[in-house]
Amino acid sequence: MNASSLSSFAAGVLIANRGEIAVRLIRSCQALGIRSIAVYSSADKNALHVRLADEAIEIGAAAPQASYLNAAAILQAAHQSGAAAIHPGYGFLSENADFAEAVAAAGLTFIGPPPAAMRAMGDKAEAKRRMKAAGVPTVPGVEELLSPEQALSAAAEIGYPVLLKASAGGGGRGMRIVSTPEELPQAYASAQREAQNAFGDSRLLLEKYIQNGHHIEIQIFGDQRGHLVHLFERECSTQRRHQKIIEESPSPLLTAEMRTQMGAAALQAARAVGYTNAGTVEFIFDPASGAFYFLEMNTRLQVEHPVTEAVTGLDLAQWQIRAAAGEPFPYQQEDLRQNGHALECRIYAEDENFLPSAGPLLRVVFPSGLRVDAGVETGGEVSPFYDSMLAKLIVHAPSRAQAIAQMRQALRQTVIHGVETNLNFLQDLLARPEFARGEVHTRWVENEFHWQPQPAPAALGKMASLAWLTPAANSDSSAVADPWQSTAGFRLGAAAEFSLPPGWRREIHVSPEGGRTWVTWQGRTWVLTRAVNGAAGEASGGDLRAPMPGAIRAALAQPGETVRKGQPVLVLEAMKMELKLVAPFDGQVQSLLVAVGQSVEREQLLLRLQPV
Repeated sequence: MNASSLSSFAAGVLIANRGEIAVRLIRSCQALGIRSIAVYSSADKNALHVRLADEAIEIGAAAPQASYLNAAAILQAAHQSGAAAIHPGYGFLSENADFAEAVAAAGLTFIGPPPAAMRAMGDKAEAKRRMKAAGVPTVPGVEELLSPEQALSAAAEIGYPVLLKASAGGGGRGMRIVSTPEELPQAYASAQREAQNAFGDSRLLLEKYIQNGHHIEIQIFGDQRGHLVHLFERECSTQRRHQKIIEESPSPLLTAEMRTQMGAAALQAARAVGYTNAGTVEFIFDPASGAFYFLEMNTRLQVEHPVTEAVTGLDLAQWQIRAAAGEPFPYQQEDLRQNGHALECRIYAEDENFLPSAGPLLRVVFPSGLRVDAGVETGGEVSPFYDSMLAKLIVHAPSRAQAIAQMRQALRQTVIHGVETNLNFLQDLLARPEFARGEVHTRWVENEFHWQPQPAPAALGKMASLAWLTPAANSDSSAVADPWQSTAGFRLGAAAEFSLPPGWRREIHVSPEGGRTWVTWQGRTWVLTRAVNGAAGEASGGDLRAPMPGAIRAALAQPGETVRKGQPVLVLEAMKMELKLVAPFDGQVQSLLVAVGQSVEREQLLLRLQPV
């Protein structure tokens, strides 16, 4: 480490983010001997990243626009703390060129690429034009759509299916696959609305959709002296709703020749915009033709960067800081190798229908012996205001088969109670032979997996009740002085004696809350609900209730209007996702109880429908 260059950051690095990436960057600063400064919203006062940082400053209300997207408040916090640099993490302001320029204008260092490169690649339409000019292969399409009619004309010329994409931003927001002309007008309106809400920019582009394509991205890194390398590929084809679920390196699909070609194209793309620091060039690979095409460039650190770190042995977050401080990157392309196989699973707070879940975290247990990037802990809370990703498990093994086996074991050892998660889903996905063979494409989860959650064993309720009365089954239970607060089965006049079959005490975790009880047994988690007459959330007749906390983004039906079963009637946005709420049967809208823009709570009554 070059201490002299890093001395310019001795006053500290402010991390303009939250959750697991903020925790990861705090630890990188600690490893470099640099003071870390966290910022937080009113909803994150007790968050893990706030507790771990050397200093933490509240910057606004829970809504991202008032806090983590509030550039002025973040810059004020930087001045208040005396920070020398700002690291934006990923998401929020990480790819905002105006913010990067404001940081520089304030006399601070922005840890990331030059604003000009961010601006060129942050706009997908402009990026595609740049790549065409640079000779990088791109997907056939139209860079800028002006109307649904133009989209229909372009799609007819290109041929269905096509893909609508937001020109600004990323992460799958404002993206829709369209298979027929009849679907396009509604998909256009939905994508445009989501793009406006997510990025403040409703512009769309259209591309030919590559069926059964593989999403492969190349990590690149450049210092401020013009030295640029690629750090090989990540296979990111295991997706749902355009959101990555599992990432790995190396890709089980690429040959050495393909890897070389993609790496060269990624460097060509980066040089075309004068790129420095960490970035990712994303490609779609067509297995039918063997061709690959540029999709976009993410001008920031990626969520899945740990798998690259595992196979290369490099700490990308530390190198981001070191490069921003002026250090040269010491490795030539021929010095870099992929060693072994790395796999990452993203753990999301979402229910069995993949709807986001929010609430207090009653229990969080992660496995030991592997890397865990997490932004949550027992006693924390998952807010409806932010992305639903809780943590990432990362394994590194000599072979892909060994990595899969290690990951399956790690998932079985993970316990999260208080919010529903995708842990059961991930276990079932990894168990599929198609995944083991490396045959998963970007639409495989939605079109071919057809996941059905396993029902809870009939005896689980009784087991959970016994286990809850037995302290040994809950490793984080603590002694209490008041016997009325004890969970140890206290009784007057006799000892508390309970028995469980051998092994259960080690295998079962139980966390009760109100009318629900979270139970993890033999590596799987279920939420048991106690039936209560008239309980909140019971839907009767044509009552349509909110499945999660969020905000109403569109009302697609009005009082007096007749709708068909399955017809969208409301659009709810929560945790960075847009959800269409549909009519449960043919009927007439009796009353609409919410307005566009209104925030709603889980189970809140939204609309009443009268059967016809």
